[in-house]
Amino acid sequence: MTNKAFQNAISQMQEIGGNREIGILDDELNVVACSEVEKNGKVLSLPFYRDEYESRATAIHEGFTYKPFSGSGKPEYIAFVEGTDEIASTIATMLTVSLNIVKQHYEEKYDRNNFVKNIILDNIFHGEIGIKARELHFNPDVTRVALLIRVGSQVDVSVLEVIRNLFPDKSKDFVFNISENDVVLVKEIRHNTDTKNLEKLARSVSDTLSGEFFTRSVIGIGLPVTGIRELARSFRDAQTAIEVGKVFDTDKSIISYSNLGIARLIYHLPTALCDTFLAEVFKRGGTIETLDHEIMFTIQRFFENSLNVSETARKLFVHRNTLVYRLDKIKKMTGLDLRDFEDAIVFKLALMVKKYLLTNPMKF
Repeated sequence: MTNKAFQNAISQMQEIGGNREIGILDDELNVVACSEVEKNGKVLSLPFYRDEYESRATAIHEGFTYKPFSGSGKPEYIAFVEGTDEIASTIATMLTVSLNIVKQHYEEKYDRNNFVKNIILDNIFHGEIGIKARELHFNPDVTRVALLIRVGSQVDVSVLEVIRNLFPDKSKDFVFNISENDVVLVKEIRHNTDTKNLEKLARSVSDTLSGEFFTRSVIGIGLPVTGIRELARSFRDAQTAIEVGKVFDTDKSIISYSNLGIARLIYHLPTALCDTFLAEVFKRGGTIETLDHEIMFTIQRFFENSLNVSETARKLFVHRNTLVYRLDKIKKMTGLDLRDFEDAIVFKLALMVKKYLLTNPMKF
């Protein structure tokens, strides 16, 4: 369909060149549009092609002027004009500008990648999604998942290309950047694909970026969705996974929304409610700040060992009675006995809420 758009544009611009032949070649030197329509589909032999094409320089060959062009990156097309004079060069330049606009307009209107991008960013009316999907022959009912890839440095063309090369099936997988540091991968998957397989896929992306660009990345994985209209939700889930991970799982580089657990609930709480909760938990007057480093380290190990006093004492290399003394001290300061399962849950929640508040969330 791009060639048809180019042909329409060439036909309308014939008057610019007067009686001169004008047209466009693709990167394989096929004539894709020409004022002499019988030449469409022919392959030209251009000995200058390699050097001049790569440098985007204007070239002259056998009575024609050639000028490569594309929106960005490696040139994709070559405009040609009959003649070798200054007027021919000017017309060639005008053609590249005009045809580039046609190309960009076409891609914006018909490119699937751009279509998916508009969906996840809510840049398309809900009622238009189905119509557009039919125009693009886009399967709306398969299962897909959105991954948000946040890199430590500004995203450039090479980073995008590396990720795209990992997922070359452009009919099923879509890769695009949405900011200086964020790249989105929307991947078609089987409906029964589990979280572990998605994390393995994300790890391959992370390892590739680390190996080729020496840059750290954090990847959020949304929930799989069926139906193209749900893609925006999967993307928002991936965003939430990264934001929650920044608060509660700072050492993780792969974070799945499905594994956030209670951290996801805390992240969405108003700060006023969090303050109220902490005040009620520590109503005896003690606070988390009153617990010294040794006590906090003990609590952390006690939770890691499933509230088992003997196992925790062994891991801490202390006598069992020493650990019991510390737990009694915590109970005296906070009113919570961590050996009691319900009290332990409340204290664990309080630690997470406090950590959340330290990130200064702007919620009321």
